[in-house]
Amino acid sequence: MFWLMKGLSLSNSETIKQVHNSFSRQQMFEFDSKLPDKDNDVFHFVGYLPINGRLYELDGLKDGPIDLGKCDQNDWLKVVKPVIEQRMQRYSAEEIHFNLMAIVSERKMIYNREKEKLEARLLALQGQGEVMETDDASCQSESDIKSEISRLNLLISDEEQKFRKYKIENIRRKHNYLPLIMEIIQVLAREGKLVELVEKAKEKAVAKKAEEEKKEKEKTK
Repeated sequence: MFWLMKGLSLSNSETIKQVHNSFSRQQMFEFDSKLPDKDNDVFHFVGYLPINGRLYELDGLKDGPIDLGKCDQNDWLKVVKPVIEQRMQRYSAEEIHFNLMAIVSERKMIYNREKEKLEARLLALQGQGEVMETDDASCQSESDIKSEISRLNLLISDEEQKFRKYKIENIRRKHNYLPLIMEIIQVLAREGKLVELVEKAKEKAVAKKAEEEKKEKEKTK
């Protein structure tokens, strides 16, 4: 029941819905249809989690978690791998009906936690003249601790830069470029350049296909 309630909470979250829908495929026209399409597949998330030495499948379309058997808590991927492969084999090789994602801790958060521990250790060293007792013996001197903090600062800066890049990419991915494309096509048509460009594109596509077929034949020789 806990997993069912957790799934319902996630599916009823307006914030998650808005973020998810913002990445939907752009359409030239918006249709408000409340009737389900029987020809469309039901796309949803299926999760796999190791809990207390057992591997569970969490499917939002099922009543509860499915126990897939025993697993090593520290090496459970070898158990889930054939399960995922079996799900992927339901589709033909020419089609992509799934995306595989891993949920992991944010690296910036991990680095910040390590940095906070080192900064506390450094303060203790500077204030007491000795290093606090710790299981980590890699940083015992003040210079070692400062060096490790500098390294973590660089890693944190890299993560921040990465997320700034992701933000720009997400803006571009969600932006609807279709009106701009349609306007460019109309301008090209009015100037009499559209047919010529289409013919060149066809020739380029034919040449590319011929080149790929040639390479395939060379591989089979």
